[in-house]
Amino acid sequence: MKKKMITRSLLGFPIGIAIGYFITILGSLAWANGDYSPCAPELTAAMGNEINAVMLQAVLSGLLGTGFAASSVIWEIDTWSMVKQTGIYFSIISAVMLPTAYFAYWMEHSVIGFVIYFGIFIFIFAGIWISMYVTGKSNVRKMNQKLSQVKNGKTV
Repeated sequence: MKKKMITRSLLGFPIGIAIGYFITILGSLAWANGDYSPCAPELTAAMGNEINAVMLQAVLSGLLGTGFAASSVIWEIDTWSMVKQTGIYFSIISAVMLPTAYFAYWMEHSVIGFVIYFGIFIFIFAGIWISMYVTGKSNVRKMNQKLSQVKNGKTV
């Protein structure tokens, strides 16, 4: 389990940077009027210049990728209930995501900004969780049907 966490962490860092970079491209397409906007203007102001802001955002994106990747092993602990897995996974990624979003200025630095960002985060988490649950349940149903066919002597 520890080896998987370490391996996933090492892979998660560059994947986090790549996803972060891709998001800046999408954000620039949507809101930057034809310009490339590598980070929030507030982050640039806080860091003193754009290169420092971009470097910090890259490191934060990498750490975010590391956190998500390493914590994914939670879903492989068969002795834990789905409720426990979900609660612990959500707690870990919240503890990684929210400070990252705050320091990268992906959220407004106010109580309302935090509440809105956290609400969006919960909504996205729930959507992904529900879709994964439905997919997993469907796959189990299909496997059970195939096992039933094999048990009854029918070819699959």
